[in-house]
Amino acid sequence: MLLSLAAPVAILVLSGLVLGPKLTLIALVTTSGLICTFLLLIHLWCTQQLPQKQKGAFGFFHPFANGGGGGERVLWCAVAAVQAVAPESTVIIFSGDGLSAQQLLESAASNFNITVTDRFQVIQLHNRHLLLPERYPRFTLLGQALGSFRLGHEALKTSVPEIFVDTTGWAFTYPLARLAGCKVVAYTHYPMVSANMLQRVMLRTSTYNNQLAVAKSGIRSLIKVVYYYVVAAIYGAAGGFANVSIVNSTWTAGHIRQLWWKWKAPTVVFPPCNTLTLQQLPIDRKLKRLYLVSVAQFRPEKNHQLQLEAFARARQAALQDPDSAESAVLAAQLKLVGSCRGPDDQSRLTQLQSYSQALGLHDCVEFCINVPFDELTSLLAGAVGGVHTMLDEHFGISIVEYMAAGVVPIVHDSGGPRADIVKPERMRHGWQTTGYLCTTEEQYADAITEVLCMDQQDRLKIAAAARQRAAKFSDQQFEQDFVKAIQPLL
Repeated sequence: MLLSLAAPVAILVLSGLVLGPKLTLIALVTTSGLICTFLLLIHLWCTQQLPQKQKGAFGFFHPFANGGGGGERVLWCAVAAVQAVAPESTVIIFSGDGLSAQQLLESAASNFNITVTDRFQVIQLHNRHLLLPERYPRFTLLGQALGSFRLGHEALKTSVPEIFVDTTGWAFTYPLARLAGCKVVAYTHYPMVSANMLQRVMLRTSTYNNQLAVAKSGIRSLIKVVYYYVVAAIYGAAGGFANVSIVNSTWTAGHIRQLWWKWKAPTVVFPPCNTLTLQQLPIDRKLKRLYLVSVAQFRPEKNHQLQLEAFARARQAALQDPDSAESAVLAAQLKLVGSCRGPDDQSRLTQLQSYSQALGLHDCVEFCINVPFDELTSLLAGAVGGVHTMLDEHFGISIVEYMAAGVVPIVHDSGGPRADIVKPERMRHGWQTTGYLCTTEEQYADAITEVLCMDQQDRLKIAAAARQRAAKFSDQQFEQDFVKAIQPLL
């Protein structure tokens, strides 16, 4: 919790220098008293204004329940786990998709090949737009935090479950849920603020969440650093209200330990991956055309642009010596598979399609949008390599799916992929690499070339080791570990 305490400690030190230790102590005691009084008043207001708590009910807070991403896979596997261990319990899903329980059930089966019973009810959230980052061009994190608090209030105003399960990471709902009398289970995919984010702002590095105008300005960068520390303090306090904190990777666990005001370390429960189905695919590819696959939602942080640039670079290098073994690169395709959550993602997809044309990739890059699980399985069955370019990916379900399907992963050397997934595996002949970790466009291009031109036997060795490692991240393992983590509340 050291990172989130930086701002309060700085304020205390500054107060001590300006006011002196005695007045600072008085101010600290007074502020603590006011905060406790405020929380007590909120608790009393909740008991008066909100519905009576439903004993034995689980409420899953997931505004984008039909999103089609890894977070939604966590939601539906968690629902299946609760239905299995507590069949008599009422299961509620707080969703803003406007879909019925039957429609969500069918979507989960189509997108993820997950079967849950229809013994759950859906409570519609009408203010989901409050979470969208485009609503807040400035102070986005704070705007989304306040929006999530309001959306949490909308959910609890309709129904107060005994156990409030957040599978999205909106920590600002936890204080309200806890004060309303719920036991709070938090499954965090990605910290709201991290040391990595602070470092990039301090180094004035331009990224998707640090605009170039801010990165170029020393004053703006300083203001943003202060802003991040303030948000970290509030986020840490909100996270402290969770009764059970679960995270999806050791990378996320390290950051949550730095942030949340809790002494107990979070429990790592790796996300569910449909490794069982994908492991049935033949590992020896019978190829009609050599291709790479990329599976990721069309969101800015996924950095599809880097994939296109690296593929173009690999092709350019192969063009310089078309008679070499690298001619396989010129014959290969890159298939970008992903879902669009709304107009912004659709606009981003259109930009990527235009950029692909500008790079001269129009005949060797294919965009596959919102494909069902069966089609995704077919695409993975024929791919030799899988590309993933997100910096600080918290886990990477699609990477595990690559590995389970026998697809050699080419992924970013950071976050969960480096810490948990693409690690050497012990095989009969010794330790075997399970994929490629890259950072720069050049490294990605080299890895793409190597995978596409690799001898079949060498590829099979990597693919077999990758598949063996992927078995550690199955749906069944997730359900067991998730139930174990929430057992104290059952």
